[in-house]
Amino acid sequence: MSIWAGLLVLLLTVVFMEGFAYVAHRWLMHGPGWFLHKSHHVPRHGTFELNDLYAAIFAIPSISLFWYGIGLGHGAVYAWIGGGIAAYGAIYFGFHDVIVHRRVNIRYIPKSAYMKRIIQAHRLHHVVETKAGTVSFGFLWAPKPEELKAELTRRQRAGVRAPAQKAVVNEPA
Repeated sequence: MSIWAGLLVLLLTVVFMEGFAYVAHRWLMHGPGWFLHKSHHVPRHGTFELNDLYAAIFAIPSISLFWYGIGLGHGAVYAWIGGGIAAYGAIYFGFHDVIVHRRVNIRYIPKSAYMKRIIQAHRLHHVVETKAGTVSFGFLWAPKPEELKAELTRRQRAGVRAPAQKAVVNEPA
């Protein structure tokens, strides 16, 4: 397999993974896998959350494809697919954990309309702290924030987190 064909397979796998991630997030993580994912919709205490196990779970196909393609000699195409899955995981980590949730201390301020839209869409996803009622399940592609806000309003803001209470300072009389 040529390098160009391999890179095409890798790129197509990354695109496919966005669709797979959408389906997994919407119907697995917000479905039967909520027992792990719920930890991601509440304030985190410490470095890790139960939801982080999904990274390990989703790495298994990538590692397996590398092993099958290279280790067992069944063809480079499997390694390129495994590489595409790993690349999506790295992109996801960079956008999701580093930029959006700031789990790594950086001073990134989004300037492009695309980055602002992705970040706002993900934050609108997190205003809902229940299993149902969430909007925006993709990560590298997201609907317009106005559409997501309208959908939350249409659902009568079901499951939307209450606003944080500001501390009231009593001034002396």
